[in-house]
Amino acid sequence: MLAVILAGGLGTRLRPLTNTTPKPMVLVNGRPFLEYELKLLAKNGISDFVLCVGYLGEVIRDYFGSGEKLGISIQYSFDGEEPLGIAGALKRAEPILQDVFIVTYGDSYLRAEYAGAMKQFLRAGKLGMMLAYENHNRYGRSDLAIKDGFVTRYDKQHQTPDMVWINYGISILRRETLKSIPSDQKYDEEQFYGELIKKNELLAFVVKDRFFEIGTGPALKEFESFISGEKIAE
Repeated sequence: MLAVILAGGLGTRLRPLTNTTPKPMVLVNGRPFLEYELKLLAKNGISDFVLCVGYLGEVIRDYFGSGEKLGISIQYSFDGEEPLGIAGALKRAEPILQDVFIVTYGDSYLRAEYAGAMKQFLRAGKLGMMLAYENHNRYGRSDLAIKDGFVTRYDKQHQTPDMVWINYGISILRRETLKSIPSDQKYDEEQFYGELIKKNELLAFVVKDRFFEIGTGPALKEFESFISGEKIAE
């Protein structure tokens, strides 16, 4: 399996930690956060990675290189001078992607049934799948509505009563979904997934374990506690 990790953000909410360090490289107990994430994904059968990087991306590349030390294979796709957004970054990486790939974020630690989700996705024959967690605004603002195994609405700004789920941070996509994205332009994530939703092509796969991320100071401290074995609310 191939996983694309979106790791090009500026990490503004973690400043000053990210003034000279890209967010995925923020240290947790002496190791870069991204190292924990890559090892988790490798344990779940993912051996090939494409890292979409932007802000201070060379720091990530210089540290992890080809991934050989972790027993994995890493390629890099750089945004260029201007951030391209999530969908735009995927479009830029298109030439080195496989026909089917997993998409996740470089600031998230996500315990999911990756192989099970992939098996269900391939069996269904749809263009995309988004993993979802029943959230009820507990860990951030819920942004998904689901019905009959499909995502029916994805909106981070305008919440409706049926949006009790949240984007878990993992999607599975076919490379053909990137055809509609303009090259070298910033392209909105919600617009991209919205097109799949309109076509009834975005499956939903429910995850039971809560997610961890390091986007803010409190979230980073919570992940540090979790990874250190301290008891954390699930």
